[in-house]
Amino acid sequence: MQRLNRALLIAGLLLSVVYVCDYLSVRFRIPRSREAFGTVTVQRSYAVKQKDGRTEFMFDPPANQVCVHSLFPHLGYTPCWYLSRRTSQRINL
Repeated sequence: MQRLNRALLIAGLLLSVVYVCDYLSVRFRIPRSREAFGTVTVQRSYAVKQKDGRTEFMFDPPANQVCVHSLFPHLGYTPCWYLSRRTSQRINL
């Protein structure tokens, strides 16, 4: 049991260090040759439930969404690697 607790503590500390280093690389643009932010074109659709049980879809025109080049979300932006894999977003209303 003690080994499991120690392994979980080490894994948590390692994850925390990776997150902080990732944040610092975005915040201070480390390395300088890399852009911290990018854009991805996203297609949003709204699914509106009707009273008769059917669903009506409304589509927005494609729009650029700002993303951050990092492993984790930072500064309120989604990572570009995640957003580029999910370019169509469905919003249920």
